Amino acid sequence: MPAATGSNANSSRYDRSTAAMTKQKVGLIGAGLMGHGIGKNIVTKGYELTVLAHRNRAPIDDLVAKGAKEARSPREIAEKSDVVILCVTGSPQVEETLFSKDGLLEGLRSGMIVADCSTAEPESTLKVAAAIEAKGARFVDTPLVRTPKEAEEGKLGVMTGGDEKVLAEIRPIIECFADTIIHAGGVGAGHTLKLINNYIAIGTAAVVAEGIVAGLKAKVDMKALNDIAMAGGARSVMFERIIKVPLSDDDTAAKFAIDNARKDMRYYTTMTQSLPLSSFVAEAVHQTLVLGATHGYGDRYVPRLVNLLCQLNGVKL
Repeated sequence: MPAATGSNANSSRYDRSTAAMTKQKVGLIGAGLMGHGIGKNIVTKGYELTVLAHRNRAPIDDLVAKGAKEARSPREIAEKSDVVILCVTGSPQVEETLFSKDGLLEGLRSGMIVADCSTAEPESTLKVAAAIEAKGARFVDTPLVRTPKEAEEGKLGVMTGGDEKVLAEIRPIIECFADTIIHAGGVGAGHTLKLINNYIAIGTAAVVAEGIVAGLKAKVDMKALNDIAMAGGARSVMFERIIKVPLSDDDTAAKFAIDNARKDMRYYTTMTQSLPLSSFVAEAVHQTLVLGATHGYGDRYVPRLVNLLCQLNGVKL
């Protein structure tokens, strides 16, 4: 545990040598679909965990029942933790958590570590990291791949950006919920890699959905499409997830909302514009997701792009 001298923990300095021998106290902000699994695996593997409620109390109540403590503000999370994990929607939420009144920044102390598992814009990540480091704390970006199912199982993939020594300090915590940990480079590199990875995955989802709807309109047998795709070059994780919609009306293999995918694609196209880099396909994928949001599919999972495209093309699913 960190050494906390005196009665005011907020003024104490994080003791790295002590932390190396004992388990750090962990704070979690963002116990949603992915965050609940992260928190569950941390607290059930013996770490002291403090969590913060947002809109949905169910995951918080479950974590508290498993031994977590509940805080009332991001500031309190920081004051009670040695390592704070953020798992919120995106950069605006990260910045609000950090900079608002009673925000995380107000509770940080020297030597602490903030790990951001959110999908964020690299430019924002650099600003956030600079503010954290100005308080004497340390920052790594640690975005995730895979689904809530793997989060619950403790089998997520994590991309990291930042100092490898900082990563080494929190690696035992990350290993509670991840079986794949990749170091991408300096601060912001993890979030950059995440955007590229998500573009490839979401772009594939859009292509697969369009191909499936073409097959439906042409009266192709969906089992035949599945069998030939799985036997050849069209095979992919996204195909396996999305073909379940026409085969069994199942969208649970990819519990990722179309609105979140739209947000991630906007982050990606903003990044490519700043490089600068032409990204024609990405723009088309982004607009497909915008179309989904404007037609009432924003809260539905990405496999429901099949339903959207069927609706737009007069195809009965």
